[in-house]
Amino acid sequence: MLNIIQKPILSEKAMKHTADCRYVFQCVPSANKIEIKKAVEEMFEVKVKSVRTLLVKPKYSQRMTRKGLQRGKTALRKKAYVTLMPGFAIELVGTEVSGE
Repeated sequence: MLNIIQKPILSEKAMKHTADCRYVFQCVPSANKIEIKKAVEEMFEVKVKSVRTLLVKPKYSQRMTRKGLQRGKTALRKKAYVTLMPGFAIELVGTEVSGE
């Protein structure tokens, strides 16, 4: 159950949502919303209000080398936007916001 959540996403865009008790996690692409909800509740001991998911398509690239044309792609990823019930919060590394 705990290996469903791979890591939290700590980008600037994801950190804007923490004021609304919304956190972004990278998940296993085969996981569904119910499994993600149970994993977050078990891992962080909070109550989850809703889960929204999206698949991030792989990016393709190619370059010319001495050996010829090299092609590659990134892996398929799944993001989960988890909204918590009022009164709950998750302490993530890098969420300290300065008041300046």
